[in-house]
Amino acid sequence: MILDAARLAFFNLFAPETRSVFWKVLGLTILVLIGLWFVLRGLFMTLLFPWIAGFFPEIPDWAGWLSFVFVILASIGLALALALLLSPVTALIAGLFLDDVAEVVEKRDYPEDTPGTAMPIAPAIASSLKFLGVVIAGNIVALLLLFIPGVNLIAFFLVNGYLLGREFFEFAAMRFRSPQEARLFRAKHASTVFLGGLVIAAFLAIPFLNLLTPLFAAGMMVHLYKLISQRDLGFHR
Repeated sequence: MILDAARLAFFNLFAPETRSVFWKVLGLTILVLIGLWFVLRGLFMTLLFPWIAGFFPEIPDWAGWLSFVFVILASIGLALALALLLSPVTALIAGLFLDDVAEVVEKRDYPEDTPGTAMPIAPAIASSLKFLGVVIAGNIVALLLLFIPGVNLIAFFLVNGYLLGREFFEFAAMRFRSPQEARLFRAKHASTVFLGGLVIAAFLAIPFLNLLTPLFAAGMMVHLYKLISQRDLGFHR
């Protein structure tokens, strides 16, 4: 069931019906990351660089090489900062398009079912911010646990698997149920949802492809919700 949902969600990413959402999310994410790079670089050159240069009131002969090395290290630092911001930025932008992905999945793969109800704009923004908070919290916890030998990689998958699985499954369920009913339904199938979350965490760990994690997760959890609901009703498609 979980692998079927993941397979369908992956192929859904590149389907013609979702191509417009694909390019919107990817393009906006890249633009925001470029903007953040200029902001971080500007802050560094304005605030930090003058403070460091103050330690060398008289420039020695070797300062040219030191400056060259320092610029390289600063560039690496900015790149790492952008890497840490990658998941939150993607979550924030893609959160605004999750209903678009869900609607495509429902219409194409479940045409005989009653379509879900998209969130109004205000709750959609609130949901996007919630996804952002979940991703930030999960990666902060996982980052802190990186310093504990033997549990760092496991922590990344467990933390992100639980948080992402919970949030994206409830998103899919709330298209058909009230928020309270969606939480109860997710709790009833907590182990299955968690295993699905681990698949999303594995997708998140793949460089570049992780830009599309929210779109993959939304599609996967719509499929998983549908498959679980059908199983509970006692029939299979």
